[in-house]
Amino acid sequence: MDMREVYVVAGSFVGFQLFFSCVSPVLSSNFTQGYGKLPPNKLNDWNSRLVSTVHALIVGLFCLYILWYDDAVNEDPVWGDPNMVKLNVAITCGYLFYDLVLLACNWSTMGDVFFVCHHLAALYAYGFVLSRGVLPYFANFRLISELSTPFVNQRWFFEALAYPRTHRLVVANGVAMAVVFFLVRIAVMPPYWAKVFGTFGTPAFERLGLAAQVAWIISCICLDILNTIWMYKIACGCYKVITGKLRGGKVDSKKSNSMNNHTD
Repeated sequence: MDMREVYVVAGSFVGFQLFFSCVSPVLSSNFTQGYGKLPPNKLNDWNSRLVSTVHALIVGLFCLYILWYDDAVNEDPVWGDPNMVKLNVAITCGYLFYDLVLLACNWSTMGDVFFVCHHLAALYAYGFVLSRGVLPYFANFRLISELSTPFVNQRWFFEALAYPRTHRLVVANGVAMAVVFFLVRIAVMPPYWAKVFGTFGTPAFERLGLAAQVAWIISCICLDILNTIWMYKIACGCYKVITGKLRGGKVDSKKSNSMNNHTD
């Protein structure tokens, strides 16, 4: 691993920690009235999710830029020039280390086994990208999934601020979350795995060696299983919100009709 990536990982870790400790509390207290009324455990969760949203926007948009404009990576997905991808992956690794430390320090209130498994699987695979510069296209492609994170976090923000589930903003965000999550984590599976299978048996694939091949395939399988589980939970939640909204609309309509009949 080049020293540049080491510095980026360390800088990312420190930067996100400072954002969590210093920047988020100031921004949130100034722009969200309900922030100061939250209990201490929810304040930590709030700040961590704001950091998560910032990381997702940085990495997700950078990922799209690389997919659209980095010809070297797109032409050779296994051994293409990984310079820009390694930078993006290093930012993510710094964030993952920060988040693991945060989860460990607040396990009783924030601990989640699924998140720990997700982070460890990602770090295991991204380690090969940073150390050997292999699989730049596939490493960058996986980061598309971060684009769904802001919607997931916004759902939690609404709940923390006690917005009713039938509120139009909550419903709109829930539908957007389900759609975006499906697009960037589930719908991309077939083309991603088609690209993966297309490399099997090629000289580029053989050059990877068994360790990198296993790390690549196993970590992707684990991440896709976790994404499928999360998609199922999100779809169930979205269905409940939408049906609850529709039932609420029917009740309101009946009340309105009853009031109109009484007035007449």
